[in-house]
Amino acid sequence: MATKHKLGLVALRCFFVEIPVPTTFILGADMLSRMGDWKITDQKRRTETEPDLQFPVAVHLHGESELPFPGQSETMNMSVEVLEKLFSVKSESLTMEDLPDQLILEILGRLKRTVDRNSVSLTCKRLHQLDNEQRHSLRVGCGLHPANEALTSLCSRFPNLVRVEITYSGWMSKLGKQLDDQGLFILSNRCPSLADLTLSYCTFITDSGLSYLASCSKLSALKLNFTPRISGCGILSLVVGCKNLAVLHLIRCLNVSSVEWLEYLGKLETLEDLLIKNCRAIGEGDLIKLGPSWRKLKRLQFEVDANYRYMKVYDHAAIDRWQKQLVPCENLQELSLVNCIISPGRGLSCLFGKCKNLEKIHLDMCVGVRDCDIVTLAQKSQKLSSISLRVPSDLSLPLLMNNPLRLTDDCLKAVAKNCSMLETVRISFSDGEFPSFSSFTLNGILSLVQMCPIRELSLDHAYSFNDVGMEALCSAQYLKILELVRCQEITDEGLQLVSQFPKLCILRLSKCLGITDEGLKPLVGSYKLKLLVVEDCPQISGRGVIGAAKSVSFKQDLSWMY
Repeated sequence: MATKHKLGLVALRCFFVEIPVPTTFILGADMLSRMGDWKITDQKRRTETEPDLQFPVAVHLHGESELPFPGQSETMNMSVEVLEKLFSVKSESLTMEDLPDQLILEILGRLKRTVDRNSVSLTCKRLHQLDNEQRHSLRVGCGLHPANEALTSLCSRFPNLVRVEITYSGWMSKLGKQLDDQGLFILSNRCPSLADLTLSYCTFITDSGLSYLASCSKLSALKLNFTPRISGCGILSLVVGCKNLAVLHLIRCLNVSSVEWLEYLGKLETLEDLLIKNCRAIGEGDLIKLGPSWRKLKRLQFEVDANYRYMKVYDHAAIDRWQKQLVPCENLQELSLVNCIISPGRGLSCLFGKCKNLEKIHLDMCVGVRDCDIVTLAQKSQKLSSISLRVPSDLSLPLLMNNPLRLTDDCLKAVAKNCSMLETVRISFSDGEFPSFSSFTLNGILSLVQMCPIRELSLDHAYSFNDVGMEALCSAQYLKILELVRCQEITDEGLQLVSQFPKLCILRLSKCLGITDEGLKPLVGSYKLKLLVVEDCPQISGRGVIGAAKSVSFKQDLSWMY
């Protein structure tokens, strides 16, 4: 490969993923004299008084390239220092070695795909070295074999790794031995900048391996997904050493039975993002042990294993502590609770009246949530921008509680009245042969659309939403995305009204029995919609969706009906 290139060819070829030729650079007036043999086809000063550092002159550069670029031009702002070095050298005498490190690093930084970075790094030793130094993330898995030796080699090649993800999804014994505790020892010793670590399906890693990470003083994010040999003791040893831990995700960590680590994290007051999903030994009442850390927590996601929930013996004393202990959760911005039991006036229900900065809430099959809980939440969390509710069906409620409680229109109207920034609404009812008719009515749902700037509305199993509701959406001035899943009361008459929705650009239809090709006819040829997605609607054909939107996705699998 030839090493001498014109400056434009070198830079633009390295930029080929993102920047087409010709390219417009915005330059200062005093830099025009440094442009060598570049052909200036357009110079126009924006204002006579702008300082040089504001790049008042637009210069259109023409370069030659053997690569197939799009025909449009693009404007790109580059730093003064890079451009000064760029135009300080005559293009005829320029070699790869003459390019400043800062320029090459800026070019490499624009390559987002790993395969592109790998290709560029193989073109010469200098690019290879600079790419190795700048590479901050690494994702490995089943192809890492032999695991420890390969990881050692990668850590030596990329000494500045900040984010590492190790995933063994789909692993089988014939693929070779997984990474073990020794692998984490290698990471802790050879990655001094490690700040974000994800371990998924790493079944050979134990508490001993996790304890090695305690020496990673910069580690601020740890995500564990199905690591069955790790227990609460291992997590405790890590959090004792990593005092800057701000993100902790535990998914299906079935052996984590003790929660001393949770109390220790509470004392550190560093945790901002906590996710606990299907960790059977951790209950709702245990979250009170976060103590002072509630003050800094911004995101909480807690999900109980639905198949294990009703067999678990809860610590009622821990739940009662919520009433007596102050829970300073004023900074909480996102709250997601799935399959939780909300005890009236106790436990997690204590959060609803204290989250004044809450922006997103997701309640999925949370038994025990009352209208007054959501009303209190709406009155306190006036910054709420997204609400997602999935409620149990009428038939399942009596089986879950002696005194069945359900949400009604009163809570939706309270949200509509108090949350003027609400943009996203998702309402869903649990799967089942017997749908829910007695929870939210059409009036409750429409109150949200009429009183809030709703941009995205998703309804699943909402039998109260019908053609009358579709007619009401014709006056929804902000609605851009509409998703209808198993809304069986909507017919072609209601679907035809979509063409009258003022700003709708994305429509998703799934498992709706009452609509046919006839309902889409007003949309065909109008290209009002940017995207139409139709999945598993038995009376809509592939031919019926043609031309109904600029982009169409159609799938048909009717196994759900049988």
